Amino acid sequence: MFYPTLTYNARKMIGKSDSEIRRVAPRETVEIYLPDGRVLDGPRNVAVERFLRTLPEADNPPIVGAVVNDELRELTYPIKMDATVRPVTMSEADGMLIYRRSLIFLLEAAFEERFPQGELLVDHSVSSGGYYCEVFDRPPFSIEELAILESEMQRLVDADLPFTRDEVPLSEAIEYFQSKGKDEKVRLLSHRQKNYLTLYKLQEFRDYHHGYMLPSTGYLRWFQLSPTGEGFTLHFPRRFAPTQLLPLPEYPKLLAAFRQYGKWLDLLGISNVGALDDAIAGQRIDEVILVSEALHEQHVTEIASQICERGQVRVVMVAGPSSSGKTTFSKRLAVQLLASGLAPFPLGMDDYFVDRDKTPLNKEGVPDFESINALDRERLTRDLQRLAAGEKVQLPHYNFKAGLSEPGQVVQLSSNEIIVIEGIHGLNPQLLPEFPAQQTFRIYVSALTQLNLDRHNRISTTDTRLIRRIVRDARERGYSAMQTIQRWESVRRGEKRYIFPYQENADVMFNSALAYELAALKPLAEPLLRQVTYGTAEYIEAKRLLALLEWFLPVESNLIPENSLLREFIGGSNLSDFTLWHNHK
Repeated sequence: MFYPTLTYNARKMIGKSDSEIRRVAPRETVEIYLPDGRVLDGPRNVAVERFLRTLPEADNPPIVGAVVNDELRELTYPIKMDATVRPVTMSEADGMLIYRRSLIFLLEAAFEERFPQGELLVDHSVSSGGYYCEVFDRPPFSIEELAILESEMQRLVDADLPFTRDEVPLSEAIEYFQSKGKDEKVRLLSHRQKNYLTLYKLQEFRDYHHGYMLPSTGYLRWFQLSPTGEGFTLHFPRRFAPTQLLPLPEYPKLLAAFRQYGKWLDLLGISNVGALDDAIAGQRIDEVILVSEALHEQHVTEIASQICERGQVRVVMVAGPSSSGKTTFSKRLAVQLLASGLAPFPLGMDDYFVDRDKTPLNKEGVPDFESINALDRERLTRDLQRLAAGEKVQLPHYNFKAGLSEPGQVVQLSSNEIIVIEGIHGLNPQLLPEFPAQQTFRIYVSALTQLNLDRHNRISTTDTRLIRRIVRDARERGYSAMQTIQRWESVRRGEKRYIFPYQENADVMFNSALAYELAALKPLAEPLLRQVTYGTAEYIEAKRLLALLEWFLPVESNLIPENSLLREFIGGSNLSDFTLWHNHK
């Protein structure tokens, strides 16, 4: 026996240990190793679900998936050899996605069983925990019909029927959906690069769903159907209370914004990703981009007109979650205000931070700079009142390095000047409780809804914002996609706490989503996502986002106008050097 690259002593040791190595028949059992050191032994080739359901904590919160050897898997995934396994519960983002996706499938199956002549649309998310849905090819549901649908879903849950997974050739899937008259799915699949598709089945109902599913209907114990507008809301739990249905508030302004976006998509003739891919492949994307941008500009102009028509407005508050395009929106709004005879003055909310030693602490004892109590609200209110009255005001300037508030510029505004404040607390009524309401105008900016894959496969606007941020962070800050993904959960926590609860306080909502944007972000985001390190939690998220982007044909950046909101993320904006205020004396 010869080992050319080993030393003599190493060869001797290998020789000594050779007698300890022998060929054996495969064990009939395998072991899985849990993160806390526990080891479970069980039969080879059984589903990981059988291992995990023996855990005492299996239902608290419910386990709905697993990370097996650093890859996210369904609970039906067979364990063929010893493996490291981390349970995924409904209190995690990936777990809740699995639950919600399976719940949509359950809704589809129940709908087809009880209302086969209608068409179901699962449209957009509701921040309190739900999806807004509508029906077509029949009148809107009555209260009684909605109760029938919910009862059918509950029957299927009580029966604990399996969701079976089947990987079929792409041609077979296309033929199946053609036979069912599902044209939007056929259109989408006609651009698919892979030659297969995974179909799921519940009894005789079959459909494709982008992402992993639960093993059976029995897992779907928490849901409710609530009438909303002309449709209904599929109500489900949220991560922080995974086995509860929280109260579902009214959201008329958000619903109106969603309806407006639906009209925009109708004008574009782009109702889903398959239609967008058709436009790209057919060299019609220029038209889609130009009309999308024109609709954005039209809405900005309408908002500026509303501000002018109010007459008394002295303060415009702009708020919204991360990567919503608030900066570009504020600049485009400023251009329209200037065109209407109003001169915008930008007031930095960050300059009103309290001294660092007075910053409130979060549960972990770390300064919470996102808390509204991190701002000197009394001084902000007082300064705004004096500025609105035309007085000279010594503004603060926050020294972030020293963590101290210092004297800033002295400002006096004329009657045609209007204050614009951008910040996360702009819609919170606690921000300016003593400032006259008739003198404020509040705007909520967010990617409120997104072009969906088809009528049943949603694209999360949170994913859209994350992809925007990955591209921008890489270009402007030199962050890797892995670093941006690492920070995202913390960003999301702040949004859910300080922004989303107050969105209905807005006077107007601006939907910053663009129908074509994921196709334009795709060639920029994919190389960044592919660099995320395998074996990390961020890799699982990057893989999921890459799978989403696979559905889009790419669009070149040079087709996008220089004043587009998307330029805030991809670069090349002609508004980057535009300042809101030029004429201070």
